[in-house]
Amino acid sequence: MRVSTATSSCSDSRVFTVVVQGYGLTQQRNAERTITVPFSRLQALMQSISKLGGKVISVTAASEAPATAAPAASPDPAAAKKATPAKAPAKPAAAAVHHADVPVNLYKPKNPFIGTVTENYSLLAEGAIGRVNHITFDLSGGDPHLNYVEGQSIGIIPDGEDANGKPHKLRLYSIASTRHGDNMAGNTVSLCVRQLQYDKEGETINGVCSTFLCDIEPGAKVKITGPVGKEMLLPADEDANVIMLATGTGIAPMRTYLRRMFEPAEREKNGWHFKGKAWLFMGAPTTANLLYDADFEHYQSQFPENFRYTKAISREQQNAKGGRMYIQDRVSENAEEIFSWIENPKTHVYMCGLRGMEPGIDEAMTAAAAAKGLDWSELRPQLKKAERWHVETY
Repeated sequence: MRVSTATSSCSDSRVFTVVVQGYGLTQQRNAERTITVPFSRLQALMQSISKLGGKVISVTAASEAPATAAPAASPDPAAAKKATPAKAPAKPAAAAVHHADVPVNLYKPKNPFIGTVTENYSLLAEGAIGRVNHITFDLSGGDPHLNYVEGQSIGIIPDGEDANGKPHKLRLYSIASTRHGDNMAGNTVSLCVRQLQYDKEGETINGVCSTFLCDIEPGAKVKITGPVGKEMLLPADEDANVIMLATGTGIAPMRTYLRRMFEPAEREKNGWHFKGKAWLFMGAPTTANLLYDADFEHYQSQFPENFRYTKAISREQQNAKGGRMYIQDRVSENAEEIFSWIENPKTHVYMCGLRGMEPGIDEAMTAAAAAKGLDWSELRPQLKKAERWHVETY
């Protein structure tokens, strides 16, 4: 069942045609677009056009001649008395996601698993900003075995004590390897960790756990808890469509999905052969900061019909308004197509990374929904309830 509008019970079913120039949903900023929208959504569309820098050329009601409109013009308030009530989008169909067999809290802080570091290397190219490492731990010998699935997290308890002489508290990190591990033997887990650094009263402060992990040497022992989390699980449907929105180390769960989908050894071992479409939007400050970029480029070259890879490199690319290119700008450029994917009940959206990207993505989706006469603020909770909208931000 597709996302659609239900039939209104109101007798006023007027529809308006809006011609707009430079609306922020395509890369052709001077192109004109024609949008048909019910009266109940006209004002929301006008506000969206204004926010995204568009120019309204005309607004035409059914059986009326076109009338030139000022940018961001609002409908006649007096006419609102006759407006059609908001048409509620149909409830999206839920794709199959099985949680019953997902392992949770096999190891807790009071009794953590002691893993061994097998490798720790930088993921960044020369000239990158900051420090990001790929760290792998051996999980052999546990009873029970610390198994996990794609989209989950583990906790790390760093060595040492805090300022009060108490052991450090655990930090959660999204897992960056599939359930089979990078070695395909099912006995390792990998993390993608950025060293946290910030200034406080002129002094550079290093994050406790992130620094501990980025500095750790192969052979060292580490306290591990978990796994935890059921928010970011992949659907079981091999024909599902998956949209991934990631910034920085938020790429970790996306890497697990893409390896499961497109790595030959994974496809052979897991017996799950992805047949749908996947689209990754990745945000980074510089090209040198793109994580696992070569892998994703390879997947795109090998599976061009199934995988698209769109980058937003803030310090090297410009958005349509001449500012820095962030992931929300890429979403805005492609919002119409993204929304057409979302209309398919087999499509799932995953977002992971900095919380600051959420408002911009919501704005882009609000505009795309309004163009179809839908209310994104009503639709998004329905997608969430149907387990098709998955978010982990920090």
